[in-house]
Amino acid sequence: MTTSLPPASPEALAHSAQLCALIRDDIAAQGGWIPFSRFMELALYASGLGYYTAGARKFGASGDFITAPELSVLFGRTLARQLVEVMQASTPHILELGAGSGKLALDILGELERLNALPESYSILEVSADLRERQQALLQEKLPHLFARVHWLDALPEKISGAVISNEVLDALPVHLLHWSDGRILERGITIQDAAFIWQDRLPENPALLAIAQNISMPDDYMSEVSPATRGLVASLCERMDKGALLFIDYGFGASEYYHPQRHRGTLMCHYRHYAHDDPFYLPGLQDITAHVDFTAIAEAAIDHGAHFLGYTSQAHFLINNGVMDYLKEVSPDDVRAYAPLSAQLQKLTSPAEMGELFKVIALGKGMEEPLRGFLRGDLSRLL
Repeated sequence: MTTSLPPASPEALAHSAQLCALIRDDIAAQGGWIPFSRFMELALYASGLGYYTAGARKFGASGDFITAPELSVLFGRTLARQLVEVMQASTPHILELGAGSGKLALDILGELERLNALPESYSILEVSADLRERQQALLQEKLPHLFARVHWLDALPEKISGAVISNEVLDALPVHLLHWSDGRILERGITIQDAAFIWQDRLPENPALLAIAQNISMPDDYMSEVSPATRGLVASLCERMDKGALLFIDYGFGASEYYHPQRHRGTLMCHYRHYAHDDPFYLPGLQDITAHVDFTAIAEAAIDHGAHFLGYTSQAHFLINNGVMDYLKEVSPDDVRAYAPLSAQLQKLTSPAEMGELFKVIALGKGMEEPLRGFLRGDLSRLL
């Protein structure tokens, strides 16, 4: 229940109220109803007001959630090993989508320098001006001698080669909510009642969305999400790629598990100050809104646009395959102060009860002939 969540400051409440006014104006301009995908887009990305475009701190212990790079340097260092393999088979370039605080880029570049395998360029596509500033400040402070290699982009480049990485980006792309009811497929959207946001179902007007939904067989009174935005991003990346690999790391499932009959309320989730709940109308602009990723849809979009499937596994297997345990050996177990935190971090990254099984890694690419190390064991492609 949102009543048990930590209170927001007067300044934060005022910020949310300003965003709510903008959303209400948008609903009015659209004739009194918008699809949930539009609400989610505004709540997260409205210029200067959305959750990811405003200046509130989001990552780490003081934010709303902790990502794997924030949790441990082990994540980025291990991922760097896989990137070396991709760059050696393609070109020495890296593109990171949505770099968050910049911690993943920091850890990857630091490890690549230790491995004597630095890329010629490390590009970051970042839609948030605030996060871009934080990324620049972090990298300039910690790796000033490598800062010239890093470039920030406002849009996808026309041509892509090398390695593309996306960690917990797809889960924050806008999704459409669908409701299978009385033999019909309805789209769930938002209207206004007494100045408050309320749900309202309508027949879908988007032909592409309806075509996707008609290929999903669901029981009556079933709700779930579909993300054409995710399909579109993957398609654009694959169309632009000459040679290399895309690595998407996120929480989610293959389609059969994603749309399982028992998952009848969908996967939509909100994160506010390390509390998870299911009310997207709670303080828009102050909380993250996410949905699990349909990895089958990612694979299909990539293959339809010229890429080939390179592997699908759990985060635990991906990290272990790439030698995450080697980094633990760098510290003596006798040095409890150093070893114990690192061991605990490894547990969180790989344990089935933590991030190890819920988070998956999928690789798609062009011109990559050899199998990638991260997928040699623990193949989950049967679940796609």
